[in-house]
Amino acid sequence: MASNDIYDLTIIGAGPAGLFAAYYAGFRGLRTKLIDSQPDLGGQVTALYPDKYIYDVAGFPKILGKDLVTNLVEQAMQYHPAVQLNESVQTLDRLPDGTIRLGTDLGEHPTKVVVITAGIGAFTPKTFKRPELDQWIGKGLYFAVRRKEDFRGKRLLVIGGGDSALDWALGLVDYATEITLIHRRDAFRAHEDSVKKLLASPIKVKVFYELRAIRGDSQVREAVIFQNKAQTEEVLKVDAVLAFLGLVSNLGPIREWGLQIQDDSIVVNTKMETNIPGIYAAGDVAAYPGKLKLIATGFGEAATAINNAVTFINPSASAFPGHSSSIMEHKEKAAEKAAAKAG
Repeated sequence: MASNDIYDLTIIGAGPAGLFAAYYAGFRGLRTKLIDSQPDLGGQVTALYPDKYIYDVAGFPKILGKDLVTNLVEQAMQYHPAVQLNESVQTLDRLPDGTIRLGTDLGEHPTKVVVITAGIGAFTPKTFKRPELDQWIGKGLYFAVRRKEDFRGKRLLVIGGGDSALDWALGLVDYATEITLIHRRDAFRAHEDSVKKLLASPIKVKVFYELRAIRGDSQVREAVIFQNKAQTEEVLKVDAVLAFLGLVSNLGPIREWGLQIQDDSIVVNTKMETNIPGIYAAGDVAAYPGKLKLIATGFGEAATAINNAVTFINPSASAFPGHSSSIMEHKEKAAEKAAAKAG
């Protein structure tokens, strides 16, 4: 439904960067709205790997994806941002008074500033695109893992050589009775530390292997794998096949908003400003020289975007917020004085 209520700042995308941006916007005193097309907060982390450990978030030796999201949500919601889920932003235009109007499939959202934290855009896991293999989806063939418990006591075949394949193979060691990982080459795209852990684990690693066929009845029972160097086949008894082939991403309508796009990302400067005044981007969707697509990087970019957005809304404000401990101490003392006066 249409709304005439103008927010200071609207964040598009409720993944880790978007949630931290919502916290920081509240911390800076901005009236904030968060919009996401997914049914839950957390973006790709919630949708694809809630039960996977994340190892490169500052302050956590390791943390489950769902626990990271829980903490980010708790942090962001203390400032009570408006949250619109299951709502896809489709249009962006500027009204005569300078207000930015976002149009979604459900209504309109006027705002002074926009921060886009849409990650890789709309995303879906890649499938094999081979009917004889994809027919096993829902019968033991998976392209993402939502719950580790689903694989307890099972014999697994994991396919892939990237971070997702290795992380999940390692993460399921204590659940599955047997895990075999195959990769079509002998070079892995995953972090070096993950490769070392894989080779030191009880997981059977087979390089230069590809999946040729899946057999079974109402469920997966066997996988036929093919050694592409020796040109030989091998049959594995398995209960599930987990194929991590990557993601198909699409920026969708964002491409039509007049933003400078590079590949599937939005070009920004060091202030996280896009080429359109009042519109910022942070997280995986943002592009600049030397960019690293990490959750840890996205947090810093979100804070940079929000602090610079403050100066766009109020040019007399400082982009530097001050030290959080000092600010919170001042807020707490002010609240105590207000409570005492009211009492």
